Amino acid sequence: MSEKKRGPGTRKDEVVTREYTINLHKRLHGCTFKKKAPNAIKEIRKFAQKAMGTADVRIDVKLNKHIWSSGIRSVPRRVRVRIARKRNDEEDAKEELYSLVTVAEIPAEGLKGLGTKVVEDED
Repeated sequence: MSEKKRGPGTRKDEVVTREYTINLHKRLHGCTFKKKAPNAIKEIRKFAQKAMGTADVRIDVKLNKHIWSSGIRSVPRRVRVRIARKRNDEEDAKEELYSLVTVAEIPAEGLKGLGTKVVEDED
């Protein structure tokens, strides 16, 4: 009875890609100006760990550049990210899965009303 029954959609061991909107404004409220961008990266990493259930989170260079684009203090209020849970092919890897966080294209209408979206893999 120690094993919990899991319903559909709660599996943490399958490869999947989803798009999320992360509200950085609320996550960085009260943060020191000179620590905003580094803390934003940490918050994105924490969000991806919780959303995908993987300890290994890798952040894309373009996302890092997007966060830092207007300096250390002026972090974007919201950011649209695509988080892909992938298989780890290295032999000496601790975890079998890792999450890759990339920046997603923002629609012309803005980020309002966009929910979580499952993305069908292109490959």
